Amino acid sequence: MTSMNAANPGQSKADLQRADGSPVRVLVVDDEETLAELVSMALRMEGWEIRSAGSGNDAVRTAREFRPDAVVLDVMLPDFSGFEVLTKLRAETPNVPVLFLTARDAVEDRIAGLTAGGDDYVTKPFSLEEVVLRLRALLRRSHGVSASLGSTLVVGDLTLDEDSREVHRGGEPISLTATEFELLRFLMRNPKRVLSKAQILDRVWSYDFGGQANIVELYISYLRKKIDAGREPMIHTMRGAGYVLKPAT
Repeated sequence: MTSMNAANPGQSKADLQRADGSPVRVLVVDDEETLAELVSMALRMEGWEIRSAGSGNDAVRTAREFRPDAVVLDVMLPDFSGFEVLTKLRAETPNVPVLFLTARDAVEDRIAGLTAGGDDYVTKPFSLEEVVLRLRALLRRSHGVSASLGSTLVVGDLTLDEDSREVHRGGEPISLTATEFELLRFLMRNPKRVLSKAQILDRVWSYDFGGQANIVELYISYLRKKIDAGREPMIHTMRGAGYVLKPAT
């Protein structure tokens, strides 16, 4: 996955942005390189600008240069704890939202993270979707970031309201399951962009999902029956590459 701008022609810009209109900046801090990259890729799919750091010192230095709008912060780092990183970050940027990310799941650890000043807390294993949704919620509450054009995605005659979770095509309501909704939302955030099965699995299902890629095919078929049935198709298969959603011609 590479960095992209989620604003596309024919789509309302529902993704969050900085007050000056530039992409949201998020710093991902985790010494597990693979996990950090998975989280970073998921956030880049939101159209956000991402930097990563593998230690507390790197995090503080990068934050000073990057000036992130939010931080995803692992508690257990090789040099000093995420709680100490938070203290140093807040000394320079008091209002930056911080989402703690850790393998610790004891209640006292969660309380410690929030007491230290963290805004939210996610334990491993987690779904990438959960991290994105929690970050979006934190960013919406923070100053300097806006979602001025609302929460409705529009591609052609297909609309999806992220807040009410209502979907319409050609003005007609379409009822979707929770998973179908998340899959369609991901497709609509990336119109005219070919998305691989691996990307879809990473984004819609948990990053450590143990199933086969054919679950993507299955849910794509469910969506087609509801979105494309009796209409000009919008969901297309790109053989050997993945799937793409684009306005009907």
